[in-house]
Amino acid sequence: MAVRFPLARTLCLAFVLGTVGLAPAAAQQVEPPAKQKKLPEAPPKLPKVDRTKNLDFLFGALKAAPDEVSAKHVEARIWAIWLQTPSDTAALLMARAKTAVDAKKIEVAIKLLDSVIKLRPDYIEAWNRRATLYYMQNDYGRSLADIQQVLIREPRHFGALAGLGMIMQEVGDEKRALEAYRKALAVNPHLEKIPDQVKSLTEKVEGRDI
Repeated sequence: MAVRFPLARTLCLAFVLGTVGLAPAAAQQVEPPAKQKKLPEAPPKLPKVDRTKNLDFLFGALKAAPDEVSAKHVEARIWAIWLQTPSDTAALLMARAKTAVDAKKIEVAIKLLDSVIKLRPDYIEAWNRRATLYYMQNDYGRSLADIQQVLIREPRHFGALAGLGMIMQEVGDEKRALEAYRKALAVNPHLEKIPDQVKSLTEKVEGRDI
């Protein structure tokens, strides 16, 4: 059964969505699809990559990948570049935040990510990780605000776009969920489960072809 947000939270969510051009049609939250939910994030094992590697080249290779295995290799290289930071302090804080998450100390992890963002506001993966943690807490307003910061810095961040779609779907805005999922697939056609979501939402939002 869907439950309504408290008024203050509804207004906050509407404001955040409005700033990214995605004001919800109905500020409703549906039951989470799983207990351990999280936004799309980097795989556990990533290759070593040259920081100067051209992301434009890799995104082109991702679109042109002939199969799932090839696509996953390219995707992992993109994540590896996104996760790199020239700041040893930021890297240490990110590692500590991961340890805190593994220990289910989410508030501690969020505070550590706060410090990373304050230190390196240009580091998109700190924003992306914090968005994931807010999402896990059902704090969609803050999660969306962080996703917005990710997409300002990297509009091709398919993880953030897919996450945006997931939140839109959970608050009942299927039209904008579909829009976000389509943008994610335009960047990375090999995302898992997203094509099925697009197919299902297309039928709901646009109807079946006659």
